[in-house]
Amino acid sequence: MENSSAPADFTTAPLQKLNITDIKKIIPHRYPFLLIDRVDILEEGQRAIGYKCVTGNEAFFQGHFPERPIMPGVLIVESMAQTGCVILLRQPGLEGKLAFFMGIDAVKFRKPVVPGDVVELRVVILRAGSRVGKARGEAFVAGQKVTEAEFTFSVIDN
Repeated sequence: MENSSAPADFTTAPLQKLNITDIKKIIPHRYPFLLIDRVDILEEGQRAIGYKCVTGNEAFFQGHFPERPIMPGVLIVESMAQTGCVILLRQPGLEGKLAFFMGIDAVKFRKPVVPGDVVELRVVILRAGSRVGKARGEAFVAGQKVTEAEFTFSVIDN
């Protein structure tokens, strides 16, 4: 499937809301690397919004600027990728498979994410095949863009 270049609409009502239990049935990530708390599917196989509730109890804050805790940017990108995995791995024939990073492009970090923030992870699948795909993600806190990236992934058997 190939998306047009028009911007994705993230204002539509969710088709389905997935909680942490639902997410754990789709992707293999677990603490401390399960970085999304819920996902709203907006268009099956195409777009969704993931949510990460950032707390001061996150393990990475112990070593990442402990006097001024900031969520590592690579973990924001990972959160977007996990949201993309949820979109992709719900598709018929892809259940139980794994999605691995092949590349990360056009990454921009705009503002820090700190404890107390709720990160909204807007992800659209740009291209999806049975073996390789590409997605674009944008992360927002309180309506302001904090991070954006495109990522390429490989789908493999578990």
